[in-house]
Amino acid sequence: MIAKTNNIKYGKKEISYELIFQDRKTLGIKVFPEGSVKVYAPSNTSNEKIEEKVKEKARWILKQQNEFLSYHPLTPARKYINGETHLYLGRQYILQSEIGQTNQVKAYRGKLVIQHKSNTKVETVVKKWYREKAMEHFNSVLNEKINLFTKYDIEKPLVEIRSMSKRWGSCTVKGKVILNPELIKAPKGSIEYVMIHELCHLVHHNHTKAFYELQEKIMPDWKKWKEKLEHSLC
Repeated sequence: MIAKTNNIKYGKKEISYELIFQDRKTLGIKVFPEGSVKVYAPSNTSNEKIEEKVKEKARWILKQQNEFLSYHPLTPARKYINGETHLYLGRQYILQSEIGQTNQVKAYRGKLVIQHKSNTKVETVVKKWYREKAMEHFNSVLNEKINLFTKYDIEKPLVEIRSMSKRWGSCTVKGKVILNPELIKAPKGSIEYVMIHELCHLVHHNHTKAFYELQEKIMPDWKKWKEKLEHSLC
């Protein structure tokens, strides 16, 4: 197997793809959740024929990449001052901070109460708390939803939290699910939707008909939670 990276122009867009020569009869193109493109070609295929095929499928490739990038966090920047509203699991909380001996956060009775040391910023304490809650909740959701995929022969993935400006989640070719810590601010159903979406990608890597049929089967009301996700964090 020989692999190399090529590029083509499609209008004002540039598409980069990894070209892989294999012992096969037909040329195939795959777009992966993180946006990478791989072209699998028979070993005797000319570069001209490969470029022609990629250009022919360019519109479809860009559509697939845009589908994978369809989640985009909308939460505006926060100043972390008293009286400011903050979201947690789809509910709004009023921030209330005070100087204390330790750094801790409690969410109750509509308030996000932050105690912080004098030399620690409120923002630092809150973001650390969000990430801890995110990891805890995301793993809990994974443990519950992975049971819905037992017959699809996929291994339970690792969950990684990574700040992303344009995405709620993604999964790697090797089967790791990556989620945006900001997702912990969304309703529980929306978090479950994103997790199921990524788990479905472990079965079907692209947004094919089979992918959406599986997502519909696992979570019939996914469109409702996708819409809530897109409009709740603003």
